[in-house]
Amino acid sequence: PCEMCGVGTAPNCVYGPDGKGTQSHPNEDGHLRFRGEEGCFLYGVFNGYDGSRVASFASQCLTAELLLGQLNSSHTDNDVRRILTQAFDVVEKSYFETIDDALAEKAHLSNYLPHNENMSFHQLSSQSQKVQERLSQLEQEVSGGATAVVALILNNRVYIANVGTNRALLCKSSSDGQNQVLQIGRPHSTDNEEELQRLAALGVDSSRVRQAGQIAGQSSTRRLGDYRVKFNYTDIDLLSGAKSRPIIAEPEIQGSYSLDGVTGFLLLMSEGLISALESAHGPEQANQEVVAMVAAELAQQTSLEAVAQSVVERIKRLHHDVYVSGRQRSTYCSRHEDMTLLIRTLNYPPLDDGALTPTQGGRIYPVSVPYSNSQSTSKTSVTLSLVMPSQSTLTNGTNTASTLEEGTPTPGSQSPTATLQSTNTQTQSSSSSSGDGSLFRQRGSQAAQPDETGRVPPYVDFSQFYRLWGSDHGDGQSTHGVMTH
Repeated sequence: PCEMCGVGTAPNCVYGPDGKGTQSHPNEDGHLRFRGEEGCFLYGVFNGYDGSRVASFASQCLTAELLLGQLNSSHTDNDVRRILTQAFDVVEKSYFETIDDALAEKAHLSNYLPHNENMSFHQLSSQSQKVQERLSQLEQEVSGGATAVVALILNNRVYIANVGTNRALLCKSSSDGQNQVLQIGRPHSTDNEEELQRLAALGVDSSRVRQAGQIAGQSSTRRLGDYRVKFNYTDIDLLSGAKSRPIIAEPEIQGSYSLDGVTGFLLLMSEGLISALESAHGPEQANQEVVAMVAAELAQQTSLEAVAQSVVERIKRLHHDVYVSGRQRSTYCSRHEDMTLLIRTLNYPPLDDGALTPTQGGRIYPVSVPYSNSQSTSKTSVTLSLVMPSQSTLTNGTNTASTLEEGTPTPGSQSPTATLQSTNTQTQSSSSSSGDGSLFRQRGSQAAQPDETGRVPPYVDFSQFYRLWGSDHGDGQSTHGVMTH
């Protein structure tokens, strides 16, 4: 496994009226992270459904299809795209081979059942009951599928292969202190125009698909596995008009993107993680929020595994808090699916200096993140500020060319700031903030103890920020009660 990578996970959760959560099924997500020969790296996040079989099969099989000498440094972008596409095809075919026997037995046994649908279970003979039980057991064995997002790094270039509704983000910090967030590719979902056109060309009524929002229980239009929608699609009402297989496992491949001189990180997120954050705060700033959380945790933690897990825990808590708040978005937050976050750092300093403050050679300034829980602020959402200096020098907010002096700056000096620029498909915004550094208090070396409600005292005080923001924008409403629970 690769040491430049960390993974955080949380199982699905359904909240009761008292706000307590219970897991409704075993965790179905999967992931992979491997370092191959010749500077080749492979990462993936898989979102399984109706069981974890396809997700775990794909994560194991894909590694064998890509890291056993199939790739080398002489391959062109087109070669890599072809090899990736073939690998997904082989993985799916191999999976269907593993369930062939079960499907054959299922077809064979269904001939033994009386075809009178009005007959109750108790009227069936004991032999028929046994057949029925075996059939439901087989159905469970063969059902289910997965979506996948896979990152391949070869020759210091990254390729993203996507099937379905997971997400890849590339965060680059440039020498002038700007941080750019790039969402790579679009989800294959029932509101993706290109996917709807693809389905329409096969004879599927795409307006009905868009309206339904789901196909056979899932919002994805591309998937691995799921034999029902692959082989029996003519029996599915929405797909019955299709001339050929409408739900496919062919990946859409973006890249390559050069990583030469790039400092930052790559994030792979399962659909459950994205949905939990978007349910809580709306979709507008979700990418920026995840990046800001990762940057903040990179400043605090000493291992990438801890960074990834802490971000997942933050999103889980945030989602729960919106649910119990009873506010406008709480109706979207009664449950969340399994969550997986994979972080791969790019030319990032090692995390063992996490205890140092930035002026002592630490990596990063804490992020001022005014998380707003009300929809009303979405139009005036604050763009987040963070600093991700390059390995060698730290940049000063007032003059990007000068590096910080050794020692501690005077209390009145300006704190370094940078803008976080969004270039994903939904939003494009950039803003910068500056101040005297009093927006955050330094977190003590001892972690604060939780109180009886399980909360720790906040280590970031935004009251001054909200006062300034309110007076600056004349928007008193969005500045009150944002941080209350």
